[in-house]
Amino acid sequence: MANWNNIQNFLANYVFIILLVSMFAYWLNIAFPKFQLLAKLGNFTTILANILISIILVYRWLDSGYFPLSNLYESLLFLTWCLTIIQLVLEQKIHSQIIGGITSPITMFIVSFSSISLPKDMQKASPLVPALKSNWLMMHVSIMITSYAALILGSLLAILFLVIARGQDIQLKGSSTIMNTNNNKIIITKQLNLLESIDNLSYRIIGLGFPMLTIGIIAGAVWANEAWGTYWSWDPKETWALITWLVFASYLHIRITKAWQGKRPAILASIGFIIVWICFLGVNFLGKGLHSYGWISQ
Repeated sequence: MANWNNIQNFLANYVFIILLVSMFAYWLNIAFPKFQLLAKLGNFTTILANILISIILVYRWLDSGYFPLSNLYESLLFLTWCLTIIQLVLEQKIHSQIIGGITSPITMFIVSFSSISLPKDMQKASPLVPALKSNWLMMHVSIMITSYAALILGSLLAILFLVIARGQDIQLKGSSTIMNTNNNKIIITKQLNLLESIDNLSYRIIGLGFPMLTIGIIAGAVWANEAWGTYWSWDPKETWALITWLVFASYLHIRITKAWQGKRPAILASIGFIIVWICFLGVNFLGKGLHSYGWISQ
């Protein structure tokens, strides 16, 4: 076991280095798009990091006998795994390195935080408490974390949209983009420009993550009733999951019913980025409740 722990630590550190290389490869490729070798390097290193994380998770699953989502360390690794999977799928679909450019810094930070900042005791697999000994563990937690990954990525694209559009009065209208700069209007038709592509991609990814979040919350309520005798107890994690749901439900509402595009929904999605991290990470440290497993609350 001690030998495997050393190997696991080595793999986790190696994943961090790989993601660091991946980040610089994507960023350099965005700066110098003619060097396609950089894009291939970024894609290859992301695949390699995903494989190594898969090895860590599978071994922990086989060794402990339950799906590795019982503590914060395993949840962070699984979140990284989900983010890299979504990134790789999107890169194959849209053939753009922007996704890797904004995802790789986040995944690198998550891996470094889980491997370096978390105490060693929190990284070890421990026996499940009675409430977690259920098949709902895999269904509820895996769906929730996958939804977080999609919502985080969609929100990151919204933040990127706001950064690029800073200082410009931009309105997105269907397939044309109207940009007002110093009262001069430039209308670009026939194809989507970079800003509209980012805006639409953000909307689609959030549209994927939101139904998963909904299913995850419902599954959690059913599991809570089975384990604790109540569907909802206003636990900090449950409360912030509801807040997360309301924020992204509002985002989708204004996109679908009011047909808003551009800065206003992007600002709401950007707020959602912070809310997701509070829900996923913040309440585990500061909130005292049924879902808490951060060392500060202990």
